[in-house]
Amino acid sequence: MDKTIEKKYKLMGWLICGLGAIYYCYEYLLRVTPSVMEAPLRDHFHLTATGFGLLSAFYYYAYVPLQIPVGILLDRYGPRLLITIACLICVIGTFMFAGTTVFWIAALGRFLVGFGSAFAFVGVLKLATIWLPEDKLAMVSGMASALGTVGAMLGDNVMGFFVGTIGWQSTVHWSAGIGIVLAVILWYTLHDHVTDDKDGGTIESLRKSLVDLAIIAKNKQTWINGFFGCLVYLPTTVFAELWGIPYLQHAHGLTEEASNFANSLVFFGFMIGAPLMGAISDKLKRRKLPMLVGASGAALVMMIILYVPGLTASHLNTLLFLLGLMYSSQCIVFAVGRELSPSEAAGTAMAMANMIVMLGAMFLQPLVGHLLDYSCRHHAAAKVLTEIPAEKMIALYSAADYQFALSIIPIGIIIAVILTFFLKETYAETSN
Repeated sequence: MDKTIEKKYKLMGWLICGLGAIYYCYEYLLRVTPSVMEAPLRDHFHLTATGFGLLSAFYYYAYVPLQIPVGILLDRYGPRLLITIACLICVIGTFMFAGTTVFWIAALGRFLVGFGSAFAFVGVLKLATIWLPEDKLAMVSGMASALGTVGAMLGDNVMGFFVGTIGWQSTVHWSAGIGIVLAVILWYTLHDHVTDDKDGGTIESLRKSLVDLAIIAKNKQTWINGFFGCLVYLPTTVFAELWGIPYLQHAHGLTEEASNFANSLVFFGFMIGAPLMGAISDKLKRRKLPMLVGASGAALVMMIILYVPGLTASHLNTLLFLLGLMYSSQCIVFAVGRELSPSEAAGTAMAMANMIVMLGAMFLQPLVGHLLDYSCRHHAAAKVLTEIPAEKMIALYSAADYQFALSIIPIGIIIAVILTFFLKETYAETSN
């Protein structure tokens, strides 16, 4: 291929992958919006902490089980059509979420947002395997993860501002409108192949997809790698995406604005660290070392945040940034998943990894809410609890309640550190 043409296609590849990452950024914004709306949502739907965690987790009840079908569909039919339809499904779910007073309709809306979002991150990685060099995959997955966290930071700060200004329902309606515009852009800009002589995916039949899925699922290393990613990602899925802002407000006494900002620094640290960790891993041609160092550092920082008394706002800001920086080594699991699997089944391999990673949010977001309610009931008088409406119980949660409930995060990361010793080093090379 002529060098000029090759350079043109390389530039086009980065732009196409960048547009896919913008969709991931958008769905991430939708994913984290409940965290900046806790008080109005709990008041609107009359929710306990358990109910609030359940409402948010409905996103993952669609997102997690769909990862394997999404990977197979992307490999078979290509990302352009699927990502565009997925964006429109997010829009429908968002309108449903904001337009009802019925809990189960709102939960269905969150479910549809999760359904559409299931195509986002894996779709970006599938585009990367089509358009970009194979040896850049860890860096690309890190960059995609970083762009996703931009959506989270916008959710914490910009969405938080608008919730306080125009109300949560109007804010959510505006976010749905942005999705309509984005869907049109995605349809006209994404391409499934470097050349235009072919449409669809990289696998010719669903039967071959299922054969490759069986190979991936039977590999024990796939599960070790995925559970490492799941446990190291708990500072995002459990803390920053849902419980971080309430924790900072009620356990450390930060204002709403200060809590939104501090929580967004987790995502900012991840945004800086993810492409950096990926690039270091690619450069060293080692996967386990940066995964081990990052997880160990994240466990230490998370314990300081939870258990060290007297932390000021500036201390917390620094620690939350460092937390994001350290656990960003999680992004390497997608490259490892790809390297452990058949080359043509890249979408399926990375979808499998993403499915296991997101199991933590699916089960632990509502579990933290349940643990908060459980702890609160044991330190507050039963008479007080019966006299206060469920949505107002938030005022009773103490720092000790949050420490108890959120302890699953450092425990999980420590288990992830142990898992690295059972993970096979791939040396940044594909298995075939």
